[in-house]
Amino acid sequence: MVRAVLAEGENYGRSTQGGWQKVQVEFVSANPTGPLHVGHGRGAAYGASLSSLLTFAGWDVTREYYVNDAGRQMDILGLSTWLRYLEQHGIAVPFLPNAYQGSYVRDMAAQMTAAHGQKYVRSAAAVLAGTPGLPEAERADDEAKRQRDQHLDALIANAKELLGPDWAYVHQHALSEQLADCRDDLEQFGVHFDVWFSEKALFDTGLVARCVDLLEKSGHLYVQNGARWFRSTTFGDEKDRVVQRENGLYTYFASDIAYHLNKFERGFDKVINIWGADHHGYISRVNGAITALGLMPTSCGRRSSSLPCFIATARRLDNDAFRRVCDAARAAWARSVTTPAVSSMRCASLISI
Repeated sequence: MVRAVLAEGENYGRSTQGGWQKVQVEFVSANPTGPLHVGHGRGAAYGASLSSLLTFAGWDVTREYYVNDAGRQMDILGLSTWLRYLEQHGIAVPFLPNAYQGSYVRDMAAQMTAAHGQKYVRSAAAVLAGTPGLPEAERADDEAKRQRDQHLDALIANAKELLGPDWAYVHQHALSEQLADCRDDLEQFGVHFDVWFSEKALFDTGLVARCVDLLEKSGHLYVQNGARWFRSTTFGDEKDRVVQRENGLYTYFASDIAYHLNKFERGFDKVINIWGADHHGYISRVNGAITALGLMPTSCGRRSSSLPCFIATARRLDNDAFRRVCDAARAAWARSVTTPAVSSMRCASLISI
């Protein structure tokens, strides 16, 4: 045995049980709106470890990061950066409590000033035109929250109008800086991704609209108060979910459905999502959407004590080897969290297949 181990070296124990089936492991996928935190590190360690184990056991693994580069949160980051830029040029616009507050926002604004000077300066009167204003800072009632959101959305609309095509630069600058920091942190942590997939690409290619139309044609949507709703309660969710708002804008859930359809259209036999505990409720609704699209998902990790994991297969496969590798990943992680360095990252019942 010792001779065999020495002879095979790092290949000792390697197998071909996976038959080089294509598996996508999506993990971390944090919004590029700020620095990564320890919770993201936990998901990164788990996802990278599982990916390596699957590769070692003969699966063709793609490690993927889903970049949420479309939608309101990125608009808020772009606006936050622009407001700090205006502040640096003496333009007094009250900074919103529901904007991004970190020092990294000021850093990105300073980069804009260094590169472009006063090019993006606009008057405070123009920036604030037509906004409802902010409620008293101490108010925390629902009406105050609604007013702050309306003020934020009005500022975003004004920024897009005042900057015109330059808004795309502000938006892209904020995105690029945050993604670069994220990549750097993960690389230093020893975590590498094969694919960084853009949410925006789903809209640019029309896949979100096509996906919603497919669900409607199959009878899984209905219209209520001008919005289109997915019948997710049919698939075990606690309530139905909006996929397209009354203003015509698609929800994050709609783009997530389209993203999962895209995964299977790319030819993966299995997809694995590793999500944080705050996404536990997402399992049933995404599971339901994939079922509605005829992709026959299998879900796992229903307990949200730490990292829920969701697995879907393009077709049902009786694959004991896959199950054993996932069990090995769970056992390896359980052993690792007993070490002092990661004892605070308590992780239980990560995968239950």
